[in-house]
Amino acid sequence: MRFMRILFVFLLALMAGCGTSYQQMKFDPVSEDFYEEARLIMTGEERKIFNHLPDKESREEFIKEFWKKRDPTPETEENEFKEEFYERIEYANERFKEGIAGWKTDRGRIYIHFGFPDKIEHMPMTNYPDVRGYLLWVYYRYNFAVEFIDKRGDNSYELNPYSGIYGNLFQAMEMAKFGIAYSNDEIGSKYIDFKLHFDRRKEQLDISIPVKGLAFVEEDGLLKAEFEFQFYVYADKKGAQKQTFIETRQFEATEKELVDMEEINFTFTFDLKHGKYFFDVLIIGKPDIGRTRKIFSIRI
Repeated sequence: MRFMRILFVFLLALMAGCGTSYQQMKFDPVSEDFYEEARLIMTGEERKIFNHLPDKESREEFIKEFWKKRDPTPETEENEFKEEFYERIEYANERFKEGIAGWKTDRGRIYIHFGFPDKIEHMPMTNYPDVRGYLLWVYYRYNFAVEFIDKRGDNSYELNPYSGIYGNLFQAMEMAKFGIAYSNDEIGSKYIDFKLHFDRRKEQLDISIPVKGLAFVEEDGLLKAEFEFQFYVYADKKGAQKQTFIETRQFEATEKELVDMEEINFTFTFDLKHGKYFFDVLIIGKPDIGRTRKIFSIRI
C-alpha cells in the first residue's frame, strides 16, 4: 500500500513536469508561456536543457525545434502534433473544471498525453463513505488503464492513489512525450526503437537499429535504405551553446545478408571538450521507415 502511494506521487510529478531544481532562471513572457504548458510533455532532459539556455534567442530556437522534432509530417506546413496538443489543452479546460485549469487536473493530463480513452466505465460509489464516484479509462491501443475517484461527489476526479494504474503507463507516457502516442493511425506504428552506446575512450557513439519492421527499396539486386541522423548536443552548464550535427547514411545489403542480421549498426565520432553533455538524437528513415528519437546524457 505504501509503495502504491509513493508510485502515485512519483507519477504526478512526472506528469506535471515538476520536481526539478532546474527551473531557476526567469524567462521572458514567450518562453514562460511555452514552458508553463509544454513542460507537461517535455522529457526531464529537455527541461534541464531549456533552463540552461542563456538568452531569449536560444530559447526561441529551442521552442521552434521542440515542435519540429515532434512533427509527424515535417514535409507539410502543418504540425499535427502541435495542433493536437493545444486542442487537447482547450478541451481539457472546457471539460475538466475542478477549481483549477482543466489541463492541470489528473484527467486533463492523461487526456493531453493520450486523447480519448477506448472505453469508459463510470459508476457512483454509495457504499463507500470516502469515495463518491469511480471512473475507469481504458486505452486498449496503448495497453493500459487508469482509475479515478471522486471523493467529494462534485465531479472532481483524481487518480486513485491506492491502485489506479494497470499496464505500462510509464512507457506509454515516455513515447507520448516524443510524439509517438499522439497518432492512432499508421504514423504511430512506424516508431522504431534503437540502442545507443557512447565509448568515452574513443569519443564514439554507436547506434544500433533493429532490422525487424524496417522497409527497403530493391535496386540492382540489393535492398537499400537511407537514414538521416540529427544530433543536437547541449553542454550541461548554464549558458551553454547548442551544437548541431546532421549526417545521412546509406545502407545496402543482399537479401541473404539481411536475413542473417538482427541490427544495422552505425558509428559516429564527436570532437567535444571534457564535460557533461545532453545528446538529443533524431533518426528519420527513408523510404517510409518512420522516425524515432531519444535523449541521453554522457560525460566525456
